[in-house]
Amino acid sequence: MAAPTAERLIVAIDTPDQARAASLAATVAPHCGLFKLGLEFFCALGPAAVAGIAGRPLFLDLKLHDIPNTVAGAVAAVLPLRPRMLTLHASGGSAMIEGARRASEAAAADRPLLLAVTVLTSLDAAGLNAVGIAGGIKQQVLRLARLALDAGADGLVCGAAEVPMLRDALGQTPVLVVPGIRPAGETPGDQARAADPASAIAAGADWIVVGRPITAARDPAAAAEAIARSIIGTPEPA
Repeated sequence: MAAPTAERLIVAIDTPDQARAASLAATVAPHCGLFKLGLEFFCALGPAAVAGIAGRPLFLDLKLHDIPNTVAGAVAAVLPLRPRMLTLHASGGSAMIEGARRASEAAAADRPLLLAVTVLTSLDAAGLNAVGIAGGIKQQVLRLARLALDAGADGLVCGAAEVPMLRDALGQTPVLVVPGIRPAGETPGDQARAADPASAIAAGADWIVVGRPITAARDPAAAAEAIARSIIGTPEPA
């Protein structure tokens, strides 16, 4: 399901400034496969602004999480934007994911891939335990992954460390998108489960998501190109 290696980089363009977003998109487009627009951009500027970001397919990262009817309505509402990927929280449950899948089918051939967020990469085991979920990150990720895929999700958003486990348990069919990516040697910031680009691809990720290391760089195009080059030729997992 993975794209050619050089296109497996998704650049997160999450800014409330539409002109800045458009400029970044134009700058990094030659070096990535998709643009990610998330809550900051969507809440500040709305759907019309999303439609104005051109140059690459869209990963619309809204992490939908509500009662099934509301999420199904939200999915239907964003279909005219023709996102290639759309996220929702696996913890919303089977009925919510099933409703989202049914709603997405209205787009026919343009149906977005539904990606279920398992455990946010900003959470570590202690953070997960603090919200009442015991057993550790990997156990929760696998539990939610199976629930989401059985309910109709096309793939998952997970940390790089969970990718080998998911591939062993679920095979090569699910699309795995890995955020929390930082170039080798760079501090992880607010990401508790970060990884470098080549390691995530080698582990079995289909796409990696990189934001601030590119968008906050002095030269975003050069930063995106360097990350794209770092994953070209990365061997696939055995």
